[in-house]
Amino acid sequence: MKKYLFMWCFVLCTLSGMAQTVTIIDKNTGEPLELATLASNSPRAFVVTNIKGQADITAFEGAEIIEVRMLGYEKAMVSYAILSQTNFTVELVASKLSMDDVVVSANRWHQDRQDVPNKIKTITPSDIQLQNSQTAADLLGSTGDVFIQKSQLGGGSPMIRGFSTNRLLITVDGVRMNTAIFRSGNLQNIISLDAFATESAEILFGPGSVMYGSDAIGGVMSFRTLNPQLSHTSETLVKGAAVARYSSANAEKTTHFDINVGWNKWASVTSFSNSNFGDLRMGTNGPDDYLRPFYVERQNGVDVMVANEDPLVQKPTGYEQTNLMQKVRFKPNANWDLVYGLHYSTTSNYSRYDRLIRTQGGLPRSAEWQYGPQVWLMNNLTATHQGNSRLYDQMNIRLAHQFFEESRIDRDFNKPIRASRVEKVNAYSFNLDLDKALKTGTELFYGFEAVYDDVNSIGTDEDITTGDVVEGPARYPQSSWASYALYASLQHRISPKLLVQAGTRYNYFKLDAKFDTRFYPFPFETAKISNGAVTGSLGLVFNPETDMTISTNLSTGFRSPNVDDAGKVFDSEPGAVVVPNPELGPEYAYNAELGIAKIFNSSIRVDVTGFYTRLENALVRRDFTLNGQDQIMYDGELSQVQAVQNAAYTKVYGIQAGIEFKFDSGFGFSTRYNLQHGEEELDDSSLSPSRHAAPSFGVTKITYNHQNLKMDLYAMYSGEVSFDDMPAEEKGKGYMYAVDSSGNPYSPSWFTLNFKALYKLSNGMTVSGGVENITDQRYRPYSSGITAAGRNIILSLKVDL
Repeated sequence: MKKYLFMWCFVLCTLSGMAQTVTIIDKNTGEPLELATLASNSPRAFVVTNIKGQADITAFEGAEIIEVRMLGYEKAMVSYAILSQTNFTVELVASKLSMDDVVVSANRWHQDRQDVPNKIKTITPSDIQLQNSQTAADLLGSTGDVFIQKSQLGGGSPMIRGFSTNRLLITVDGVRMNTAIFRSGNLQNIISLDAFATESAEILFGPGSVMYGSDAIGGVMSFRTLNPQLSHTSETLVKGAAVARYSSANAEKTTHFDINVGWNKWASVTSFSNSNFGDLRMGTNGPDDYLRPFYVERQNGVDVMVANEDPLVQKPTGYEQTNLMQKVRFKPNANWDLVYGLHYSTTSNYSRYDRLIRTQGGLPRSAEWQYGPQVWLMNNLTATHQGNSRLYDQMNIRLAHQFFEESRIDRDFNKPIRASRVEKVNAYSFNLDLDKALKTGTELFYGFEAVYDDVNSIGTDEDITTGDVVEGPARYPQSSWASYALYASLQHRISPKLLVQAGTRYNYFKLDAKFDTRFYPFPFETAKISNGAVTGSLGLVFNPETDMTISTNLSTGFRSPNVDDAGKVFDSEPGAVVVPNPELGPEYAYNAELGIAKIFNSSIRVDVTGFYTRLENALVRRDFTLNGQDQIMYDGELSQVQAVQNAAYTKVYGIQAGIEFKFDSGFGFSTRYNLQHGEEELDDSSLSPSRHAAPSFGVTKITYNHQNLKMDLYAMYSGEVSFDDMPAEEKGKGYMYAVDSSGNPYSPSWFTLNFKALYKLSNGMTVSGGVENITDQRYRPYSSGITAAGRNIILSLKVDL
């Protein structure tokens, strides 16, 4: 045994000793370029440079064409032979605008954006650093292509192309974050991600079910976290940063550090962040309907309405969050790359603000309504192999376990019973993704996915006057949800200018639930749902010129009913209660889109995408009966019985457009605009505006980038949603909206003017900051329950280690 162990160690050391290193630098400055990519089709290989601009290209030996790319630089085409003649150094020339960047989310493998029929938005490391966003939700919102809804400060529910919540998919390092209890109501799970630990992100618009399965109807948000960087010299590679940030609108105090240590075959990266947010202050110029005139305190055993001495401060909204990430990488040779990642995030309790501003008979409806700590833990082991075998050229195996915990704690005003509902989910997943070049111009992507979620839900009721705690009804049944799928996608280049891509996926899902009938008279004790779903896509990409792309895509998506759909009990709004429904099937989306992008004179880029999506058999809340009754007593109130049902259709259509200018002086101008309109079928077959179709919104920027200085002056804006255009479901939530001249709720239009700047000092320090909402507007984004921040001064100091 020792002999064989010694032999393998010798082989691995020999292979690593034969490594060949390339260095990518800026031609003008000579500075190394971090995160530049090198790709070859024959042999199949892909690498990314480290902080020193270096990468191991042993696997590229003999390659006749190696594409070297870096966002903001012209693409370079070299051969391995030429590299050997230039001492394995590549100089990249800075460019103004380009379509040559690399994306991952479309087919789970690195691809040229011009080879992808889907619209994709990339958030780069420089974007992340300049925006300095408090949360991952805010980072998405800064793109101007994603609308963010918030019910509380510890929130952020993205809306993309008229869809939201469990009709959008979140992935982290290739692992789906959506679980069996992702709900149709607004979600805040995305704030578990640490913006500081995010290396880059991509937003894939439209159905992505062929590659990602259930939930990927409106789009996929793919986050890639910091990856351990190897050293390609005899010296140990050490890279790190320490950050301190302050924001005035909520007295945010954030500290962060990360450290990367890399050797030839091993590397480690550690990241830690802690944020403390105080109560959020709104702006001074806007509707008085958003003011916070009171809050609730418990005084001498009685709930009391207390006059808020500063109605601009939204009490209580503050909370604390901690994030930890640890990754270890082992690359024994040019063909194998293994990465283990541990992610952990937790928050303090935080109030659901939109529930605390509701009143009943002139008094607060709730004395308490808060989420307990939101906990997320992920273990992820990824193994990538460059095979060049008969079955695959590249193989990726991903094993992951995630643990989620969330809870709800509420108590009515001057009522003694505090209800606590705790949900815990253990999610297991296995992904096998393969890529194979069949012949020149034809590539096959295929794979297998298995997901299993175990849901544990408990409820307790505490009498705060006596301290007695008794068992209460759980929010969900004890249940499991499983999904198994096979997928394949074929990409064929018909000519140098025309490419076609077609894909299909078969997905089988199964749900088992056991209901507790002690608290509610359900006419069933168990529920079993099993079904299959087939989805597909067909796309064309036409590049008549190197600086022009025309793409069209037809695709379908689906969402299988989960535990939240089939099994939960909750109050959706005052006077209505949602009960379980075990008779559910999948909902299907059918999407068509057409996109055109063109660069003029290397300095002006214009892109326009039009889309139409129709959702059939939509899972929606509808009036229901329980044991023949359409009303039951729930929390002491006679409530209309409702349930999630396959009972409607939704259609959404719109455009996404942008224009960008780059000037030789370092100045730039860009604008992004999104217009969507949605309709959904109601119970009486009439139509209502779709709840998750955001009003028109966008961002316009003037930028300056020269050497170590970056500046960004920008306006963010959103259109009005009048009472007549408001979804029927939203009209019953007047407490969240402003009031028009007729006394009806509506969502006013708004805009903010903002400024961000970043300057790199020569001693490894970076100073950044800015002012958000310079004119101190008081506004509340559509469908949000909390008013956005007023004028917000941000100061940040980063020290590179």
